[in-house]
Amino acid sequence: MKKRTVKYHLKAVDFFCSIGGMTTGFRQAGVEVIAGIDCDATCKETYEINNKGSEFILADIKKLTFEEFDKLVDLQKDDDTLIFIGCSPCQYWTKINTTKTKSAESKNLLKDFQRFIEHYNPGFVVIENVPGILTKINETPLTEFLQYLDSKKYSYDKGIINASHYGVPQTRRRFMLIASRVTDKIILPQPDTSNIPTVRDFIAVENGFPKVPAGYNDETDFLHTVAGLSDKNIERLKKTPKNGGTRLAYVNNKKFAIPSHHKNKSSFRDVYGRISWDKPAPTLTTKFLSISNGRFAHPEQNRGLSLREGATLQTFHKTYRFFGNSIGTIARHIGNAVPPTLSQKIAKSILESYDATI
Repeated sequence: MKKRTVKYHLKAVDFFCSIGGMTTGFRQAGVEVIAGIDCDATCKETYEINNKGSEFILADIKKLTFEEFDKLVDLQKDDDTLIFIGCSPCQYWTKINTTKTKSAESKNLLKDFQRFIEHYNPGFVVIENVPGILTKINETPLTEFLQYLDSKKYSYDKGIINASHYGVPQTRRRFMLIASRVTDKIILPQPDTSNIPTVRDFIAVENGFPKVPAGYNDETDFLHTVAGLSDKNIERLKKTPKNGGTRLAYVNNKKFAIPSHHKNKSSFRDVYGRISWDKPAPTLTTKFLSISNGRFAHPEQNRGLSLREGATLQTFHKTYRFFGNSIGTIARHIGNAVPPTLSQKIAKSILESYDATI
């Protein structure tokens, strides 16, 4: 094989790209991301402004034909240097309570992604999803997908990873798979449990996050915007101990406890709770702006997390710009994203395995 004249020749297409968490990490690692594909038009501006040179393709892959795709992206079949990334929406497989009828269409997106792999036969494949896609063995399309990879002689490594072991300040557990038909040396990036990142490392005042009240609206690109709170919820936070306190501080106080929580110490313990400075944050969801949807209250200020704090805990750079018609839309984009620091480590693992074949 001829010696390469540049460091890397790998390129990728990011299916279900959202606002570009995977794309950003792969680009940071040195992979050329040709395009991202998503059916959510609200992601387009954020994706393209932050990932110049990577085209956003607005399309539903359930309906997208290969002929249409070929007109949009110049790809060759059987390209050893091509990576297909598939981080499909995961509402059906999540443990979070969702309306299953509403999320049912996300159940078989892996099969739709497989259709493109079958047609183009890329050198590498990446899958990221919630752990439920692995554990719900009687329902999941993953079993069939793995059988397909075996039939096409792809080598792969898979498992449940914790993002806090990969530089992300969250206890974010995800199913991860990397596959290759180019090398049998493919492995998931190695975890680092000796240096777990904490919330304090990322969003403390000394890291550039000034104190702001609930309801604060930041009109700059920094977007340190915080959702408003009722007077009662502010009073609840005042009674919640700083740095990891929970609703149990007032569970027996009928005036402050939510009726269903009154004297109930066992269920929904995280809601209205504060995150801890010296631990990773819990998994950020699309509802991380709301203190009633998880442990999303600031460690010491009487408010929820800001949009920028959520993005930073997701390891988006502070200069990453977000666009949407509401703070709820932007929070959904941020919560759905793959943390760029994690995706960069995935890309580096692929690059190392590819370099070993040269």
